[in-house]
Amino acid sequence: MKFKLSSAKLFAQLQALGKVIVSKNSISILDCVLFEIEGTTLTLTASDSETTMKTAMPLEEAEGQGKVAFGARILIDTLKEFPEQMLTFDIDDNNFSLNITSDNGVYSFVGVNGDEYPQMPRLEDESNKVAIPAETLLNAINRTIFCTADDELRPVMNGIYFDMTPENLTMVATDAHRLVRYQINQVKVDTPSSFILPKKPASLLRQVLAKESDEVNITYSQKNVCFEFKDTILMCRLIEGRFPNYNAVIPQNNQNKITVDRLTLLNAAKRVAVFANQGTGLIKLSINENSIQISAQDIDFSTSADETIACSYVGRPMAIGFKGQFLIEILGAIQSTEVSIELSDPSRAGLILPFEQQENENLVMLLMPMLLND
Repeated sequence: MKFKLSSAKLFAQLQALGKVIVSKNSISILDCVLFEIEGTTLTLTASDSETTMKTAMPLEEAEGQGKVAFGARILIDTLKEFPEQMLTFDIDDNNFSLNITSDNGVYSFVGVNGDEYPQMPRLEDESNKVAIPAETLLNAINRTIFCTADDELRPVMNGIYFDMTPENLTMVATDAHRLVRYQINQVKVDTPSSFILPKKPASLLRQVLAKESDEVNITYSQKNVCFEFKDTILMCRLIEGRFPNYNAVIPQNNQNKITVDRLTLLNAAKRVAVFANQGTGLIKLSINENSIQISAQDIDFSTSADETIACSYVGRPMAIGFKGQFLIEILGAIQSTEVSIELSDPSRAGLILPFEQQENENLVMLLMPMLLND
């Protein structure tokens, strides 16, 4: 087999595929990327046995067809040093050796028989389908993935929950300390269904979708989900189990309501959080009629910070503690100019949401408080 293609285009595809591959594989061939040549199309596949990503790209010239697997790391490390140029790949069909010819030299290494590469899993016959615009799905993942957990005892919380109904698509993530619920009203299905997408494929999707503009076709069954768009397919095993009843933990009828400029609060929280106790990360919000006093201290190192910002507040004066990093991440995931913070009392979860919701969406973020010592 022999083919030519752009070094930059191949490197870009291998960079994305390389993130699928894990450092310790139970099957050695999964350290490789599978090359399949058919006509003038090159299809690249990477897998970690649970997540498989496949992408196709056109070739400038091609002779022969077949499949062979090459080590991902040596390919990526070699290609990243090339300036943009056409490369010639010459593969021996008998011993799977590869010669890459550039403008200035030849680079040789040996591959593995592509027939030994594991097949992409097939979806069960009873599967569901839904189409989502790439930009919409990307925004939804960006607003939810940071709230996923890393909990071996509760694996259902280690991914993003897709809850689809005839009314809307709701995507939810929680780590028990914070929760985000993002409803997309323009995406609907005839029959209610749901699945939990693991964090790793969600992160891979976020990177790939940033360059896409078309619709993403999602096909899912009880065990697997497949995302298809343009020349790329991402398939993964779903997290099995029952996701928590997220609506039950969102407090209703919160009497104390703050309206504040998002960036002002975000930047103040970033500055003050530097002085928080390194173990707890606690920052304190003392809320009055027209101001929020944000403070933190670390007694062990005799450091403290105190800053006051303007706000609009309806409710009784209150002091409440939050983990600074969690508050910063939540405020960073909201895009509106102003945010509303709804509180009932210092011991119950606070709601943080855009002051004005975007069209066809509804975003609610929940943050559990921390105990104040004073």
